Amino acid sequence: MRILLSPSETKSVGGSGGPLDLAELSLTSLTETRRTVAEALVGMCTADPVGARAALGLPDGLAEEVELDARLWTSPTAPALTRYTGVLYDALDQRTFTSATRSRAESRLWIGSALFGLIAAADPIPHYRLSAGARLPGLGTLRATWRPSLTEATAHWAGSLVVDLRSGGYRQLGPVPGAVTVDVVTQYADGTRKVVSHFSKFHKGLLARTLATSRAEMDDVAAVLRVARRAGHTVERTSESVLTMVTRP
Repeated sequence: MRILLSPSETKSVGGSGGPLDLAELSLTSLTETRRTVAEALVGMCTADPVGARAALGLPDGLAEEVELDARLWTSPTAPALTRYTGVLYDALDQRTFTSATRSRAESRLWIGSALFGLIAAADPIPHYRLSAGARLPGLGTLRATWRPSLTEATAHWAGSLVVDLRSGGYRQLGPVPGAVTVDVVTQYADGTRKVVSHFSKFHKGLLARTLATSRAEMDDVAAVLRVARRAGHTVERTSESVLTMVTRP
């Protein structure tokens, strides 16, 4: 089973690992695309910091993010699961994992990335800033850059269970055929439902924690539903490849 998460714009700074080594990252067939994107990002941030800030959509208060991107190759690294912060990762709450639950989570969790494509939870990465909608000099859209490589890299996942919790922009970088996606809705007292936007990250983080740390082996959607419901989540099967997570206001 694989669970795919969105990254977060906010990330921890620092780390105890050595500088970025693309050869250490999972899905090694992505190495050259990763190098292409990384070099374009570093080059932009080094040559034109002001233009880079605009290209990355950064307000004045986050100008230091450009400096960190410029130091991408020399910055310390940390495991991806501890690098990303924010609403989804607060709900995942990896700091409370035991050694056993961390081992299960690291074997199941993957994180989408505009810079790295897809990385495993334990992959060592530096702090960076790059979103799926950004454009880099010399490249087309990141979707056009990543899609061929990611399609090839995940082809061997066909036939296995993939629960894709990524947001739309990151799914578009590299859709996984046959993956199960999850919608989050709020159901009100009168029975009406409304799609959850921002807080869907929080609820997806809770679901990811449940699935990633469970002792159960899940190889089909029925097993996912059993594990989720036992943990107290209200999850419905909307179609063959879509689940709906129902929350209360």
